[in-house]
Amino acid sequence: MLRATTSRLLPRSCTRAFQTSARRLDDAEVERVSDDVDVCIVGGGPAGLSAAIRLKQLEQERGRELRVVVVEKGGEIGSHVLSGAVIEPRALNELIPDWSSRQGHPLTQPATSSAMRYFTERRSFPIPHPPQMNNTGNYIVSLSQYTAWLGTIAEDLGVELYPGFAGASLVYTADGHGVAGVQLNDVGVDRKGSRKDSFEPGMEFRAKVTLLAEGARGSLTKTAVRRFQLAKDVDPQTYGFGVKEVWRVDPSQYRPGEVVHTMGWPLGLQTYGGGWVYHMAEGLVSLGLVIGLDYANPYLSPYRELQRMKHHPYFAELLSGDSTRVAYGARVLNEGGLQSVPKLHFPGGALIGCSAGFVNVAKIKGTHNAMKTGMLAAEAAYDAIAALGENNDAAADMGAYERAYKDSWVYKDLHEVRNLRPSFNTRLGVLGGIAYSGIDSLFLKGRTPWTFRNSRTVDALHTRRAAESTPIDYPPPQPPLSTDLMTALALTGTNHAEDQPAHLRVRTEDDELSETAQRRAEHVRVNVGEYAGLLGRACPAGVYEYVADEDGSCAQEGWDGKKLVINAQVCSSVCAMNCIHCKLCDVKVPTQDIQWTVPEGGGGPKYSEWI
Repeated sequence: MLRATTSRLLPRSCTRAFQTSARRLDDAEVERVSDDVDVCIVGGGPAGLSAAIRLKQLEQERGRELRVVVVEKGGEIGSHVLSGAVIEPRALNELIPDWSSRQGHPLTQPATSSAMRYFTERRSFPIPHPPQMNNTGNYIVSLSQYTAWLGTIAEDLGVELYPGFAGASLVYTADGHGVAGVQLNDVGVDRKGSRKDSFEPGMEFRAKVTLLAEGARGSLTKTAVRRFQLAKDVDPQTYGFGVKEVWRVDPSQYRPGEVVHTMGWPLGLQTYGGGWVYHMAEGLVSLGLVIGLDYANPYLSPYRELQRMKHHPYFAELLSGDSTRVAYGARVLNEGGLQSVPKLHFPGGALIGCSAGFVNVAKIKGTHNAMKTGMLAAEAAYDAIAALGENNDAAADMGAYERAYKDSWVYKDLHEVRNLRPSFNTRLGVLGGIAYSGIDSLFLKGRTPWTFRNSRTVDALHTRRAAESTPIDYPPPQPPLSTDLMTALALTGTNHAEDQPAHLRVRTEDDELSETAQRRAEHVRVNVGEYAGLLGRACPAGVYEYVADEDGSCAQEGWDGKKLVINAQVCSSVCAMNCIHCKLCDVKVPTQDIQWTVPEGGGGPKYSEWI
């Protein structure tokens, strides 16, 4: 790979202008700017920022200066972050002990109560909740706002933050046995792959240590896991899918600090999942529904399940009067727990946070574990860089991070609840899982000689064929309590440059080539003919449609008169402008052939401080 020198990048508010002076373009090869750093962190969420902050703290404590860079595909730090969220501040207390005295911190609403309710279609009643769900000492926050605040702390310490820059591929050592950094996405490429006048090649950050903090189902994480066989000795990762809204409720319904989790209706007894209601600060209420992506019925729509849930008398009263919906979003989350955590390190780098899957499903929390693993990886990275000395060709050994994780409270946190989520995957369904998890969490507390295995099958393959399933008759929207999908989507602020290569394509996991008409036709045949067009219902942003090919213009890539349209673009000219980067399609499509890659940096949702 050709290299070019460049001055240090301008922090945070920088543009891509710095690349233009050093590039030399011709038809055969592109020279990319290459910048040397000590640590490159991909993903500006809680895990990545905690790692960056800890590295700079170690710099102050031990005197060895480090150049730490965080690249974030969202246009702003926090704009692609979404969660419930109730935060357990354990990791924050360790990372920033004086956080509560810092002006402008967002942890202003402590949780004041915790409850769980079981819903039937018209009623609800309280049920015991596991002790892990006790929220004494926790805080209800907007995770987007919380992440933005962590970003200001990191920047004040000297971390270089580059929002709007998407990590497109890993850079490898000369021998190919390790990771040597990250290449950013090219910009100014049209949907056909041709360079526009605005073309600028993505630069490389050459790093001694690369930390992947992309969140659940990150594209570079998938590459690293596959290349270095990090998951060969663990169960497949399993996922849940969260669909969320934030409402500013009538003052008569606002109960600051109240935390409620729900089970039962609208989900059936064979579908894992549940709802939440968190009364945030300033009259806001976060509510939503998480559904295990091992659900069987292809007719299920997570978005419409949430809309239906809001018509339950409990929610109808909560959202009555002078109440207004102010935000909407959706995201996959890891549910595999301890059994699905892969090997955490590879030559030259490591997985941190939800890239590895540290969510405690019983607590319905993962931010504390994500932050702590970022801190542990930072400590290992600092020592690994010191051990390299002047040997710039070797890949840093991050094995100490793995050992530190297994000795940490994160491991204990996950080990105690390792059997709870798998207990719902028996023939007894949800009721059996409730019974077992109640006994384990209340009495056994994980002190059992057995460990239930997660299914050896990925979530997509749990889907039944349409012929074996019952269609779900969803009621039409009844504004303002429930609305159509496009009305909700407008609240996400989603935007992508229209004329850019597709970041959603029909291709196999190991195939780096563009999709073909034959592959697309087979996708339509299976997904329409056998699974009733699952993605058309499941996608929470209306990206996928299986529609009639009325003029036959897409016959080669369609089936039985139907074609796949991604965001209503014709045939294979797609850019998925509606995509909110939730990754559901990448996880759930039965054919496992939708591949999600990063679009141009800055594209996607722009989640507000409310979400």
